[in-house]
Amino acid sequence: VQLQASGGGLVQTGDSLRLSCIIFGSTLDYYAIGWFRQAPGKEREGVSCISRSDRSTYYAESVKGRFTISRDNAKNTVYLQMNSLKPEDTAVYSCAADRRCSDVDMDYWGKGTLVTVSS
Repeated sequence: VQLQASGGGLVQTGDSLRLSCIIFGSTLDYYAIGWFRQAPGKEREGVSCISRSDRSTYYAESVKGRFTISRDNAKNTVYLQMNSLKPEDTAVYSCAADRRCSDVDMDYWGKGTLVTVSS
């Protein structure tokens, strides 16, 4: 299973971005997908996750009400819509896959995409 995250960039405070995570080599139906981020000098943190079955969604407190995760199994793609971005959202965002959601670690990882929010 391979994952590829994309959609990062440089934006200003209050702007929006949509990240995409595409799965290759397998079918998205089999996996829960999580988004994680790591800011310079900080530990990696779980941002959001969507389950594979009932599509339950989970969010870190810091992004609740601003970020929305969704999946399109036909396109093998999971999206993270990020609104009202803040400078503290600046980080490398990575997507990961596993049978179940986790905010700590998952089995398969893709390379991250950098999100920079200027003040």
